[in-house]
Amino acid sequence: MLLSVIIVSYNVRYFLRQCLDSLFRSCQAAEIDVEVFVVDNDSQDGTIPYLREVFAQEMGEEHHFARLHLIANRHNVGFGRANNQALRQCKGDYVLFLNPDTILTEHTLLDCLSAAQQRPNCGAIGVAMLQANGTFAPESRRGLPTPWVAFCKMAGLTKLFPKSRCFAHYYMSYLSQEEMAAIDIVSGAFMFCNRAALDKVGGFDEDFFMYGEDIDLSYRFLKAGFQNFYVPTPIVHYKGESTHKNSYRYVHVFYEAMLIFFQKHFPTSSLALRIPVRCAIYARALLALLQQMVKNWSRFLTPKRPSLPLQLQAVCSEALKQEWEARTDVWDLQFVAEEKVLSSYSYYGFSPEEMGYSEILDRLRKTNGKQYLATFFPSWGVMITGKEVFE
Repeated sequence: MLLSVIIVSYNVRYFLRQCLDSLFRSCQAAEIDVEVFVVDNDSQDGTIPYLREVFAQEMGEEHHFARLHLIANRHNVGFGRANNQALRQCKGDYVLFLNPDTILTEHTLLDCLSAAQQRPNCGAIGVAMLQANGTFAPESRRGLPTPWVAFCKMAGLTKLFPKSRCFAHYYMSYLSQEEMAAIDIVSGAFMFCNRAALDKVGGFDEDFFMYGEDIDLSYRFLKAGFQNFYVPTPIVHYKGESTHKNSYRYVHVFYEAMLIFFQKHFPTSSLALRIPVRCAIYARALLALLQQMVKNWSRFLTPKRPSLPLQLQAVCSEALKQEWEARTDVWDLQFVAEEKVLSSYSYYGFSPEEMGYSEILDRLRKTNGKQYLATFFPSWGVMITGKEVFE
């Protein structure tokens, strides 16, 4: 069996390398062949030459079978179009659309393959995405954003009543996080698709430049008679920490994408429904703009405080810890024991070169959101957190 994986990249070469490292480990554990397409949307951080150097063997220069294929775009063509470029070349029985800022575990693909093979009517599978502090990301499973569901999300009712089937269908937060379930919408950050279903409904709608493409594709699976599923196998998705969801640009782009979806799939809805959706978009965008203005003024009026060292509890061998501590001054780190963590924002540090990703995620989840993930790769000379990369 062959699995095709498509990753769209933009200026995240170290996150991408970590993602690929976890992906190849997961493929090895599942004992499946994989072809990986990285579509780079004109990154300025040297992503393409970096990957060619690091993954020379995976690209076939020293191996008869190239597992990694690079597509270098000359400008940013958007998420949907970039994925479709690689989709036209895929040969796998299943296709995984994957974000570069994710970490898979050794059993992620095995769990998804098992679920998909037992359900021939499967369209797409989503997983339990964890944020950088190990907490559950609500976008791991979502309901169909009908006009009413979309209005509840934009008006804040979903957040106010998270256990209500009437108001909280957008994130389906009334479902158990630990049980497999049929869902409507699968996140494009990890979208494990049945190739037969993709052949029937087509790829992403390129009218969506960023955000909304996964909602549209998920709904087309449902309309074609397939079912989407949530599988409670964990991965890390840094987006929860790195995306400024209250920024004016995010609100504008995200909710305009929802409006495109709304107008495409519910064209006969009355004007009475479109007006409140439009009002919710403009209200949220105005609120985000005001919040940005207040934040900027606060920074201007408040004297800048000296930055504190990054507090880190390292879980690794003594030899590796010494190598890590050698970078203390350069990276401005403060190594602490668990009982001596002082700040409310500290890191739990691991090295995937010593420990499997499954164990790392298990330990991270046990912090109950109190510590954030840091991964150290001594062979690369790099430490990665959800906020930045240290090199």
